[in-house]
Amino acid sequence: MYFFLSHLSLCDVTFTTSVAPIMLHVILNSGGTISDFGCIIQFYACSVTLLTECHLLTVMSYDRYLAICKPLHYSTTMNSSLCFHIIGWCWALGFMISLIFVILMSNLYFCGPNVIDHFFCNFSPLVELSCSDTSILEMVVISIATPETVVETLFIISTYVCIAIAILKIPSAIGKQKAFSTCSSHLAVVCTYYGTLIAVYVCPSRGRSSTTKKILSLLYTVVTPLFNPIIYSLKNQEMKAAIRKRMDKHILEIRNVLHMGLLHRNA
Repeated sequence: MYFFLSHLSLCDVTFTTSVAPIMLHVILNSGGTISDFGCIIQFYACSVTLLTECHLLTVMSYDRYLAICKPLHYSTTMNSSLCFHIIGWCWALGFMISLIFVILMSNLYFCGPNVIDHFFCNFSPLVELSCSDTSILEMVVISIATPETVVETLFIISTYVCIAIAILKIPSAIGKQKAFSTCSSHLAVVCTYYGTLIAVYVCPSRGRSSTTKKILSLLYTVVTPLFNPIIYSLKNQEMKAAIRKRMDKHILEIRNVLHMGLLHRNA
């Protein structure tokens, strides 16, 4: 799990690094410029990390399935060789699929004002600016992205159905709690990440304002990578102790402020 988490963290860092600096520049200067090549590179980096993270989350659900449903076979099945092969395929598929999108997009002709009403070079804003026929590009994207998304979603759901059945068969309440805690972090990340992606790319976007689209895009580009380390660290005892200490400190400060206010009022 930690081996997969390291690559998940790499995806989050790469994704945020490719988006956040330009986004901050656009916000601070009420706009900005980017070259055609830079825009394509940013789109490629975002696409690679987005697809790779989806693959990783799917693989991690299989890892949790083996850990809970087949614990005696876990160490022999999920060995280092298989982990390296899985990680290699996750990144390779991300690079290859994204390269297809980039090649098709680089052949588009842009004749308009070339003003992207967004904080990074996303797929939809770029397609809307094109003066070329984008039907082939959109058909290729739908034909690749839709089956992949459906297969990954069904695979994750099926693994967690098996996990839930296995947990319910555990006789002791402590055993059920321990088994559920091993996959609770991954389940929370999957729901958060896929929820935002479905809201952006699957749900109908007609009638949405550009501000709404930007806010939804902000969720999976910045907010979700920000919360991933926090979610996976909640089971860490040192992390819990630090959060508890920080909360106690803030509660004490609030009490002191309220106490001083009461004293001042009484005086």
